[in-house]
Amino acid sequence: MENFYLPGATTVGIRCKDGVVLASEKRLTFGRGIQSKSVKKVFKITNQIGIAFAGLVSDFQVLRDTIGAYVNLYALDNKKAISVNAAAKQTSSILYSMRMFPLFTNTIIGGVDESGPKILALDAIGSLIEDDYVTIGSGSELAVGVLENEYTKSMNVEEGKKLAIRAIQSAAQRDPTSGEGIDVLTIQKTKLEEFSAEIK
Repeated sequence: MENFYLPGATTVGIRCKDGVVLASEKRLTFGRGIQSKSVKKVFKITNQIGIAFAGLVSDFQVLRDTIGAYVNLYALDNKKAISVNAAAKQTSSILYSMRMFPLFTNTIIGGVDESGPKILALDAIGSLIEDDYVTIGSGSELAVGVLENEYTKSMNVEEGKKLAIRAIQSAAQRDPTSGEGIDVLTIQKTKLEEFSAEIK
């Protein structure tokens, strides 16, 4: 019962051979009530980097805006785009600096730079882990089974986004705090795409 009033979510990040996929469902709950059916949890930070969340909406909006401002300043100061690793490390530093009064959010950062596609996961105090696929939120234990069963390092972005959607759909069938549709962000070296999918 200790998590009764914490919002749920199912958010997924997948590294593919030609890019990354970030996806999350749209439901916002509080207690037994659905507060919103259209909460965005996946965002473009630059044309090469995206960020996705599970947790308190106000907290992840603060973190999104803070890291967004940082990467813009970095580009102005250095006359080049920030790398995915540097953006993730800065996000980690922000979270760690607030560890005494943490933001109640888990975070996935994904993107493509000169070293290739990357997916990194962060907890509320800034622990940073790179992996091939990550899932966070209340539905993560349900979604990860689909990812473990179907993920391959050789899959492309088209296959990755279908897998992300299947994982979230699977979680939404059993997790009452996940639902209402799926926001998907795909990033490749020369292409960024955002779209929505249904939960069947």
